[in-house]
Amino acid sequence: MSAYVMRAGLQVDEQLAKFIESEALPGTDVGAEPFWSGLARLVDEAMPRNRALLEKRDALQTKIDDWHAANGPVASDPAGYEAFLREIGYLVDEPGDFEIETTGLDPEIASICGPQLVVPVSNARYALNAANARWGSLYDALYGTDAIAQSGDLAPGKQYNPTRGAAVFLKVAEFLDGAFPLNGISHARALAYAIEDNRLIAETSEGAIGLADPAQLVGCRDEHGCKEIVLRHNGLHIEMVVDRSHPIGSTHPAGLADVILESALTTIQDCEDSVAAVDAADKIDVYRNWLGLMDGTLEDTFEKGGMRVHRTLNKDRVYVGPDGKPLSLKGRSLLLVRNVGHLMTTDAVLDADGKPIGEGILDAAVTSLCALHDRLTRLNSRTGSIYIVKPKMHGPEEVAFACDIFGTVETFLGLKKNSIKIGIMDEERRTSANLKACVHAARERVFFINTGFLDRTGDEIHTSMAAGPVLRKDQIKAEKWIQAYEDRNVMIGLACGMSGKAQIGKGMWATPDNMADMLKTKIGHPNAGANCAWVPSPTAAVLHATHYHQVDVFAAQKRRHNEATPGLGELFSMPVLDPSSLSNSEKRRELENNAQGILGYVVRWVDQGVGCSKVPDINNVGLMEDRATLRISSQHIANWLKHGVVTEEMVHDCFERMAVVVDGQNQGDPLYQPMAGNFDNSIAYKAALELVLQGTVQPSGYTEPVLHAMRARVKTG
Repeated sequence: MSAYVMRAGLQVDEQLAKFIESEALPGTDVGAEPFWSGLARLVDEAMPRNRALLEKRDALQTKIDDWHAANGPVASDPAGYEAFLREIGYLVDEPGDFEIETTGLDPEIASICGPQLVVPVSNARYALNAANARWGSLYDALYGTDAIAQSGDLAPGKQYNPTRGAAVFLKVAEFLDGAFPLNGISHARALAYAIEDNRLIAETSEGAIGLADPAQLVGCRDEHGCKEIVLRHNGLHIEMVVDRSHPIGSTHPAGLADVILESALTTIQDCEDSVAAVDAADKIDVYRNWLGLMDGTLEDTFEKGGMRVHRTLNKDRVYVGPDGKPLSLKGRSLLLVRNVGHLMTTDAVLDADGKPIGEGILDAAVTSLCALHDRLTRLNSRTGSIYIVKPKMHGPEEVAFACDIFGTVETFLGLKKNSIKIGIMDEERRTSANLKACVHAARERVFFINTGFLDRTGDEIHTSMAAGPVLRKDQIKAEKWIQAYEDRNVMIGLACGMSGKAQIGKGMWATPDNMADMLKTKIGHPNAGANCAWVPSPTAAVLHATHYHQVDVFAAQKRRHNEATPGLGELFSMPVLDPSSLSNSEKRRELENNAQGILGYVVRWVDQGVGCSKVPDINNVGLMEDRATLRISSQHIANWLKHGVVTEEMVHDCFERMAVVVDGQNQGDPLYQPMAGNFDNSIAYKAALELVLQGTVQPSGYTEPVLHAMRARVKTG
């Protein structure tokens, strides 16, 4: 049981109060009394409105269920369905044309395009790795992944493979030829690199050759025989490391020891989907790491490859420009923080009536307080902006509510109006359908809109739960409503004047070990006009960064600006399944795929508090899993149960069989607790089953209520 202390009429967990008063507040201009009284006022004002918004979600869902019960799927009467949604207030009137009014955004948000990482801020090692992923080795990213074939003579092996190294050199030369071409000759022909008369020169068998665009050279650093040459293209920098004494440089014809790419321009330090934070102690860990990122003190020591590694935040990179003046480039990713949504409450703080307050309300207050430390140093945001990503909002009313919360926080933290910026996750159907109105509600502080197609699919299934059986998951991915959703996000963002002012983002590449396919596929995101897209690792960020050299995103946005925006009919177009079209074996395979994924993720979340990890699927392919993927799978089975595609007996049988599979996949983990043979006592197994068997009544199909309750049971014994 938590011990509480009284603060401005609130009951605050004793350790949380200590963290805020002894760690977060010192060094700011905010005193304890203004902070606590401000939070108390915010809770008093916001919680009734928060509850009313959640009640509205449930009321709308009930009406939609009733419509489907009376009319069938949307395809039976699409015009009638849209009219019905307007009648009940699910759809609102679209505002007239406008442009966002956000000011004070950093260039990584407004004018430079590149990869974006999402990382659980609860894990200091991961948080530091992501923050430091602003720069990464293209050599390492190519050599260490399947971006280059990994069989035969090209197999990596235990020792350095010079044949594979030569293949890396060729790939890097191809990249340089595309982004930083020499005059009429390939970088593969370079025998040396030098700076002469403030120009980059490649010595070749045909003489000294300069860059086709000499202005791409922006800086250099020359120390101890190692020359670091900085070039810029599409707003992104690279560093060519020329060092013939280096083990790799000695094998390269021109002594090119590495090419370092500016990669993860922005990173979302996540307090939400990738984090398992169910009580005050967990929340303090999350907040403390965020504070360490904001004041620059976060560090971590860990074992890697049998060696002890100590990690801190990278410093900025300093060079000399062609004009002889110092050139300083940021050494760290611009850090954003994702708060939780409006649904969950936390007993870390109790209101005047002894009730838990909204977790998102606490997040807004504390993460903003921690970010005040950066406003003193400007190590993160050069403009002093605080970037909060807000997920799982349903429609413009909820976006406006989040903005009002931020406004109140600004008041009691002594911030200028609109210092706290909002990133809108377009991942719920009511937000997608009313996206222009959502952006309008946040027009003074919005810094990005980002599609989250995983949560979006989970919400699509839950919203249309009563319409009929849902398609198989692989069929859903091919449905036109998803493309309509992705296109509407870009087209509406452009229509709202976001090009050159704010981010239009795209979702995650889920298979971190499959970089060859990512290189082929994910270039589609910048081509679609997305300023940024999520990647699962620093290595993936380096490889994805090459796409932003191949594609001028702002040119792509200009090309798309006058394209037609898909209509609501396309957005609401997902058909229902004809169960007779599936064989029993197909139903069994789909059920097994879902059940294995659910169990594999839930067992780590509930038993070990791991909110995001690479979880092997039923074919032992590692997938990055978080609550969004869990939401899809659990809602999918719940839907098939509701419509009789599968039976509860089939579900129980399948879960028991898949528990054996998941136990086997985790047998190397000393902390793992097997589920098979322990079904009556395994809280994780019970949680996985409850997510499915009670899936139709979970609020919006979210998994947090069940996961939090079950994890709390494990923690309390």
